[in-house]
Amino acid sequence: MFYDPTYILVIIGAVLCIAASSRVNSTYRKYSKVRSRSGMTGAEAAQRILQLSGIHDVQIQHIAGNLTDHYDPAHKVLRLSDSVYGSQSVAAIGVAAHECGHALQHKEGYAPLKIRSMLVPAANIGSKLGLPLVILGMILGIGFRLPGGGYFSLAQIGVWVFAFAVLFQIVTLPVEFNASGRALKMLGNYGMLGSDEVNSCRRVLSAAALTYVAAAASSLLQLLRLLYLSNSRRRD
Repeated sequence: MFYDPTYILVIIGAVLCIAASSRVNSTYRKYSKVRSRSGMTGAEAAQRILQLSGIHDVQIQHIAGNLTDHYDPAHKVLRLSDSVYGSQSVAAIGVAAHECGHALQHKEGYAPLKIRSMLVPAANIGSKLGLPLVILGMILGIGFRLPGGGYFSLAQIGVWVFAFAVLFQIVTLPVEFNASGRALKMLGNYGMLGSDEVNSCRRVLSAAALTYVAAAASSLLQLLRLLYLSNSRRRD
């Protein structure tokens, strides 16, 4: 039976993701109980931010789920979840403003957002096929001889395919951090929240950012594991 000493990397990645998810959920729950003094809902706050930012071609839609909020640049739709759309909490307004930050990135042609959008198809393929290709390559020992005399195994191909998913996670980091920065700045500059409320939003968005950091770290650890496995089996 093949011994995999790198499985600890998977465990570390899982722990990071669980810890980050727990942190964002607890932080959001805390500030979802704090009603904003403006009395605006998440949807109303998003509409006002878009108008004041000169964005008039983005629709706001209600989507089911908890913290399933996202901006769809392909259809120019800002979707707000059950816990954000109709909530008057500072947490909901912060999340709504964050998604508006993505809409503003799209309007201004923010480079990392463009790169992330281009990587979506390759990242989807990498996340679904990378690991199966590595496992299949290790079991069957399939490889390809190169014209120059080199050798490329199916497992190594799987590693490179999975690398697109990792690259997507890494590129996501500046996109998310920048959107949060824009959100906090707009909330303050547009006078929608007081300074103390903006600080509360900062805590919510900072906790949310940890989930992206954890996801990127987990994917990178998985990539290192796959590299080790493909190379060790090749040596065997």
